Amino acid sequence: MAMASFGQRKSLLLLSRNLCRSDLLRYSLSLSSSSRTFSSSASASSEQDNDVVVIGGGPGGYVAAIKAAQLGLKTTCIEKRGALGGTCLNVGCIPSKALLHSSHMYHEAVHAFPSHGVKFSQVEVDLPAMMAQKDKAVSNLTRGIEGLFKKNKVNYVKGFGKFVSPTEVAVDTPEGGNTVVKGKNIIIATGSDVKSLHGITIDEKKIVSSTGALALSEIPKKLVVIGAGYIGLEMGSVWGRLGSEVTVVEFAPDIVPSMDSEVRKLFQRTLEKQKMKFMLKTKVVGVDTSGGGVKLTLEPAAGGEQSILEADVVLVSAGRIPFTAGLGLDAIGVQIDKAGRITVNERFATSVPGVFAIGDVIPGPMLAHKAEEDGVACVEFIAGKEGHVDYDLVPGVVYTHPEVASVGRTEDQVKAAGVDYCVGKFPFMANSRAKAIDDAEGVVKILAEKETDKILGVHIMAPNAGELIHEAVLALHYGASSEDIARTCHAHPTMSEAVKEAAMATYDKPIHI
Repeated sequence: MAMASFGQRKSLLLLSRNLCRSDLLRYSLSLSSSSRTFSSSASASSEQDNDVVVIGGGPGGYVAAIKAAQLGLKTTCIEKRGALGGTCLNVGCIPSKALLHSSHMYHEAVHAFPSHGVKFSQVEVDLPAMMAQKDKAVSNLTRGIEGLFKKNKVNYVKGFGKFVSPTEVAVDTPEGGNTVVKGKNIIIATGSDVKSLHGITIDEKKIVSSTGALALSEIPKKLVVIGAGYIGLEMGSVWGRLGSEVTVVEFAPDIVPSMDSEVRKLFQRTLEKQKMKFMLKTKVVGVDTSGGGVKLTLEPAAGGEQSILEADVVLVSAGRIPFTAGLGLDAIGVQIDKAGRITVNERFATSVPGVFAIGDVIPGPMLAHKAEEDGVACVEFIAGKEGHVDYDLVPGVVYTHPEVASVGRTEDQVKAAGVDYCVGKFPFMANSRAKAIDDAEGVVKILAEKETDKILGVHIMAPNAGELIHEAVLALHYGASSEDIARTCHAHPTMSEAVKEAAMATYDKPIHI
């Protein structure tokens, strides 16, 4: 079945290539004609006009700006922060991964190195040096994006942008001035902000958001994390490795509710072995910061007896909300849904002609890589091409240790859909590379449709799950079967062999267990 599907896909690929060549010739002739029309209309307008203006220089915004410039469109990107990369690069994905790596290195030095024959008389944390390494990584990457802007001839304007019309954005500059940027097409890519909780005031000292958690000046003895999602568990892991006593308070009955339930249980047990404590089905009803630390008043989510939980620092990690405040969207008529997200069609167009939106401000996963795909597709539509993003196949990764990565449907979702399916699992305890490096906690789980063997979802808990998952992402995009993966040669010894073995377990039987 698998070999037949390979042959069929090869024939279809050759046919599609021939068709694409003829289509490309017709499209090139059409594009060259439309480009001449576009250029003549541009020359008739003001020299200040842009083909594309992007408000926001985060992953979605700066990628959209670069792609637009690469497609020959005159482009300006407006960014209020004064440093490109948005939340992700400045106070999110990148600095958190830097601290996750640094804290993991310390934890390994203390707990794992001796068993590998590497011994130290003393190991200590130099927190200022750790923070400096994180800041250096962020600084280098932000400057790198500025370099990409120059290379691709993207105009960069620093300041807060606000619509004054569907084709004009007034920018308040850091110097106190104001300038107006004009554009035929304007893309809103302003990202998201921390979701606050009623009755809890974030001061970034005792009560912090993820931003404050990335810049603590000392290791808290007791850290309470409100919210058991991706961000809360990652930051809890950082400080837990460095010595904090970490307690996670979650209103829901489970951590990371979007995760496959079977993998979630394994994941929670692993975190508990790392001394992370969980208080599920619990809500915070009071906060007292009058003393030296923080006292939280808790009670069961369903109501009941209250209790007090003390902490040196409390991290509020209850999710994120679209950032659209102060953009002047009401003034030009951009529609927003009940969740505060900008309403767009399949081409990322808002209710206002010429105004588009991408990333965290529209429906879909609030992930940097999803925003990047939005940016490319949106600009391709603007340029007269075709763009596409499949939100059902956007991978998600929790960057703890082990990491947890997934793509496609969970087993719970497959059951709810009434689909007959097969499940294949393979533990890393049976993977030779994982055993060789003494890092074998985790599993690969694959779900496939019973009748066709088409892969429906893949879930991986492993030290490098965030890297392993992309084989599965590609497989799902091409409608592969589990047998397709199982019959693909994987190098030995590698962690990726666990994916192959799980695929073998899905349609037949694995070899090494």
